[in-house]
Amino acid sequence: MLHRRCIAFVVLFLAPVMALAHPHHGHHVHEHAGFAAGFLHPFTGLDHLLVLLGIGFWMARSQRIPGTLISGTAVLATLALAFALGMAQGPLPTVEFGILASLLLTGVLVFLGTRLPLVVTAAIAAGFAALHGFAHGAEMAADLSALRFAAGFLLASTLMLTAGTLAASRIRDTALERPVGQAAGGAMVAASVYLLLVV
Repeated sequence: MLHRRCIAFVVLFLAPVMALAHPHHGHHVHEHAGFAAGFLHPFTGLDHLLVLLGIGFWMARSQRIPGTLISGTAVLATLALAFALGMAQGPLPTVEFGILASLLLTGVLVFLGTRLPLVVTAAIAAGFAALHGFAHGAEMAADLSALRFAAGFLLASTLMLTAGTLAASRIRDTALERPVGQAAGGAMVAASVYLLLVV
């Protein structure tokens, strides 16, 4: 029974790996901008999916509910600010490597089940989110449609973060916590290596 539950959690957590995904953010999508496009866009990026799921999963293991809420708020606020900065600045090639590094490091944190003080947890999670927010914002033209896109993007990101948090909350302090965390973290590390090879 324990074995079956472990497999179920891993499959649910890693389902995005099987989704169609673009490996990088070099293209512009402003011609398709709008709330629906913004909502769907993060789901087409394997890196964004796994990082936000992983951050939510790691935060819920590292902190209790109040701390997780504080860290999650910091992540979403940073995503929004970085998105705006990306629109103003435009693409920066080095951000792509930062994104892959954030995926790799999130995978390591999930794998190890590292528990850190709240301030450190929030700072790390927000730092990773900043790279992703900037990359998606840099794809956009600075106009009214970009605001609608940003609203959809942030809603989708909130759902991803929440999904990772809920998954970890269900297994925290149970026999499933360690094996599921190791499987999920290992898959994230593998995904970061794969994306590095195809970027």
